[in-house]
Amino acid sequence: MKKTRRRRTSTSAGNADALYTYQREGNYFAQIAEGLEPLAQKELLRLGATKIQPGFRGLYFRASQEVLYRVNYQSRFIQKIIAPLQFMDCHSDKYLYKRAKAIDWNDFLTLEKTFAIVSNVSNSHIRHSKYAALRLKDAIADFFTESVGKRPSVDTKEPDVWLNLYINNNRAVIGLEVSGGSLHKRGYRVVGHDAPIQETVAAAMLELAEWDGERPLYDPMCGSGTLLCEAVMRYCRIPAGYFRTQFGFESLPDFDPEIWKTVKAEADSQIRPLPEDLIAGSDISVKALEAAAANIGQLAQGENVKLKAIDFRDIKSLENTVIISNPPHGLRLQKKEGMEVFCKDLGDFLKQRCQGSTAYLYFGAREWIKRIGLRTTWKKPLSSGGLDGRLIKLEIF
Repeated sequence: MKKTRRRRTSTSAGNADALYTYQREGNYFAQIAEGLEPLAQKELLRLGATKIQPGFRGLYFRASQEVLYRVNYQSRFIQKIIAPLQFMDCHSDKYLYKRAKAIDWNDFLTLEKTFAIVSNVSNSHIRHSKYAALRLKDAIADFFTESVGKRPSVDTKEPDVWLNLYINNNRAVIGLEVSGGSLHKRGYRVVGHDAPIQETVAAAMLELAEWDGERPLYDPMCGSGTLLCEAVMRYCRIPAGYFRTQFGFESLPDFDPEIWKTVKAEADSQIRPLPEDLIAGSDISVKALEAAAANIGQLAQGENVKLKAIDFRDIKSLENTVIISNPPHGLRLQKKEGMEVFCKDLGDFLKQRCQGSTAYLYFGAREWIKRIGLRTTWKKPLSSGGLDGRLIKLEIF
């Protein structure tokens, strides 16, 4: 007979020890790409989080249920959010198994739900992340097998529940990803293209550019349209999680659907239309433009985004415009000689045909910045796809 999942809340539990760590303390951990921490901290404060502290590859923060749901739904810079279930000393895999098996997994899983485990181990007696994840999986499987005779299935690609195991210096924390997978996957990217920029990085470029819609925005090397999609979502106030059909916090035992409904409705009520001729882009590749059109087409407001297949060298002028782009920096041009010519041509285009404009360009390979031949107003570090790149600002007079 299948065991019925029950709700465990701070008001119904008999004592504090019955609660999970996130319930007792209201603390969570946000995983953030390197370099985006200052933007994410500012965003967390705006969304209502408190007691924000730096951590390894992210930020710790405190949040009520309402704020937790809001951060998951609206954050443009956070990748994952983890709710800690239990901290423990962890000097052996046997102890990890024992403590993990003692957790009431009915609070998070049913036999119909699939799960997966992300594990990270450092400076501990348990040396291998995959082995640590295997022992946690065994504990969960045996918990269900012994109680109901069956076990939930593992799905490493699109599970219903993502679990997180982090062991450092023989101290472990088992958590549940309340984001339900990476938040950078907005849901609008239905067609890919060569070396697309990650959504969180594109959002960061727009934030650092402080683009507010006062001037038109143009991407002359738009690729599959990620920057344009993020620009639409930013201007139109579309929540970053608008297209997500499920969040991990819905698997928490104290999930409150009414609070979630209110948070979502409040954010959605702020969505506004996109004016014509405000956002546009182009690319030399027809295939890239087809991908961009498909992705932008997922946004109802995207119908006002103008796209054109054209080499930037053939654009007559882009005056009084915010130009923002992620040039191919060698990934598509392949040869060094091609990059030198490309950078010179790009610099000439900006100088000669973009008077009164401001350009924000991301270079994953920093050595090409000086080849543009223009003085930068500023350079800001920005990592993307393992590249220690720079976002530069160019004011063109």
